[in-house]
Amino acid sequence: MSDKDFDCLVFIGRFQPPHRGHLEVIHQALAKAHQVIVLVGSAWQARSLRNPWTFDERSQMIRACFSDEDNARLELVPLLDALYNDDVWVRDVQQKVRELTRATSQKLPNVALIGAQQSQSNYFLTLFPQWQSSSVMPVDGVTSEAIRAPLFKSMESAMAFLDTAADRTLEAPVANAIEAFLSTPAWQALHQEHLLLEAYQSAWRDAPYPPLFVTVNAVVVQSGHVLLVERRSAPGEGLYALPGGFVQNHERLEDACLRELRERVRLKVPLPVLKGSLRAQRLFDEPHRSWRGRTLAQAFYFALRPEQRLPDVRTGQSGHRATWLPLAELDPEQLFEDHFFIIQSFLGLPAGFRADSSPGN
Repeated sequence: MSDKDFDCLVFIGRFQPPHRGHLEVIHQALAKAHQVIVLVGSAWQARSLRNPWTFDERSQMIRACFSDEDNARLELVPLLDALYNDDVWVRDVQQKVRELTRATSQKLPNVALIGAQQSQSNYFLTLFPQWQSSSVMPVDGVTSEAIRAPLFKSMESAMAFLDTAADRTLEAPVANAIEAFLSTPAWQALHQEHLLLEAYQSAWRDAPYPPLFVTVNAVVVQSGHVLLVERRSAPGEGLYALPGGFVQNHERLEDACLRELRERVRLKVPLPVLKGSLRAQRLFDEPHRSWRGRTLAQAFYFALRPEQRLPDVRTGQSGHRATWLPLAELDPEQLFEDHFFIIQSFLGLPAGFRADSSPGN
């Protein structure tokens, strides 16, 4: 008889960064199962204050906390989010788990999800009724958000946290990796974004209610290309973004979107043609979608008739350079905020859109 309760346990999380609570779940999983699959969410997304570390960086942090013997039974797999389509995301999880368990078992494996009690994993359980569940007690008072908070305010704040509080929340290899991260250009860019965010929030500090922002975005597609702008300043400097902006008080949403296309990218398409190319619109309201805070985006999908030549675009009032990007070159890691997922929602791009998104990569 096997000395393990399960053939495979699956643990899903973002691990930004991996803390003692996460690692305790993995230790428990290794004790209960022959194989442990850790699906690392928010993979291939641009760095942000909510997602500071890449999949590779998080994977190295986790593996550094386990022995070679444990690592041999541990699979760390990147998982691209699908913010506005649970079915696409669930299919991607199912496919990754099936491929990995098929490689290690000749019979139907006994698979279960594992997570800390009263965590987001409880929501995951409702999406995978075919799998059993296993839970462990959470480590009190340990959250990734509380760890991230002091790390980007200033170098002094980050070092003070690592000197005084890290031992309670982080294993030594993770704390060492974070300390090394403080000397990188990536940390400096995120620190600048934190300062910008603080200034932005201070402007609304005396508002009687938390602010709610309304924006518009345009998804303009022609001949296998999508229209994007390259951001020239923080946040998201150097990233591609959909054309768009804030709605003015006197505007309807569609009119605001059309204005942004005229002003931001100077799209050389007659207004009647553009209006006639509108195929769909949708509200995107994921609570964490924007660095500003609670921000709703109404996006409009324009499918222009295929032509040999793409319409001319120019740098608009914002100073952001406009470009037509082939759909095959879309990279979630190079898209601002949730703009890849907005495009994905309209065009039906699969969760595993990247060529290197297969398990084990």
